[in-house]
Amino acid sequence: MTTSDISGPRAAKLKTHRSIQRPPFERIALVLQGGGALGAYQGGVYQALAEADLHPDWVAGISIGAVNSALIAGNPPEKRVARLREFWEIVSTAPFGVDYLPSIEIKDEFTHRWVNQLSSLGTLLGGAPGFFKPRVPPPFPLTPSSPDVLSYYDASPLRATLERLVDFDLINNAITRFSVGAVNVRTGNFVYFDNTKHDIGPEHIMASGSLPPGLPATEIQGEHYWDGGLVSNTPLERVLSGAPRQDTLAFQIDLFSASGRLPGNLIEADARQKDIRFSSRTRAAINQFKRAQLLRRATHHLLERLPEELRQLPQANLLAGEADEKVYNIINLIYHTKNYEGVSQDYEFSRRTMEEHWQSGYNDAVRTLRHPEVLQRPENHECVFTFDLARDGRE
Repeated sequence: MTTSDISGPRAAKLKTHRSIQRPPFERIALVLQGGGALGAYQGGVYQALAEADLHPDWVAGISIGAVNSALIAGNPPEKRVARLREFWEIVSTAPFGVDYLPSIEIKDEFTHRWVNQLSSLGTLLGGAPGFFKPRVPPPFPLTPSSPDVLSYYDASPLRATLERLVDFDLINNAITRFSVGAVNVRTGNFVYFDNTKHDIGPEHIMASGSLPPGLPATEIQGEHYWDGGLVSNTPLERVLSGAPRQDTLAFQIDLFSASGRLPGNLIEADARQKDIRFSSRTRAAINQFKRAQLLRRATHHLLERLPEELRQLPQANLLAGEADEKVYNIINLIYHTKNYEGVSQDYEFSRRTMEEHWQSGYNDAVRTLRHPEVLQRPENHECVFTFDLARDGRE
């Protein structure tokens, strides 16, 4: 899908955010949370950002966010949306070659729920093309296996897809900074693979998305890694604390919402606990960062007013290393799971649902960019500005 294919009301929406001048920030960051099949939402968001010429200087991701990050950083700007679309169209192909579900007319939420559940059953039985496939025969729980095959699915199709769609030489040239998070299985420590420190390959992206027991651990230089979402499902802290500190416009694209309604049945309860578990307390982390940045800013202004003899004290030098006047806009776009999606929300890869997720991300990003304050530097004494479409941008 290209912008030339779009007409009517949606085309009118596009005009509200095209040809945006580079915002007055030293760095534009794109932060992509993990969430499996929900990751198509991030593709829609990125399409809207790309149409607005808001190309990131730093892309960071966890799990499916790592895959989307690689597709963005590993392609030139003019090819990124096409590569994202290609990936999501591949993985949303029916695993058994024929998909009869699109022919089912959806008239209500009940029908929609059962169509989604049937589709997710197809994923469980047949995998997702270009992503993962079932192991045949399946492993038995007590049978000893090596870490790279200790899973119900084989992730080798993802390696082949990444090698075809991602230019790893481009990632390693570090024109766009790139970071993905994973967990060391042996130590339990969270690790970031960053193209300023590591030579990035398909295995680093796969490590970030190696969620057990579905997918096997990924070996990198003798160590084995699991999905970064086991410890933290968002790399926001990595970007905000990354050196050197810079004025930053960060688009934080979450796939699980911390807030939601009280469940009405066991399926909704299971889906709700998944939302809470993987939302990674994004808002709490932002509030903590905002307080820390206020203290850094206050320290900077206080040090400027100290007499020269006091500035030479070791304590003043220590504080000077942490003080700065940097400002941050943190723009949250959060996918809110629909009631009919249920607990299979992150492994329901049907084409119909992929298109719904993509369109939802696109629409949310367009509406977000209609608010001029999103791209403006914080004013007065505010050094960290936050915006959440659901909370601050109701239209």
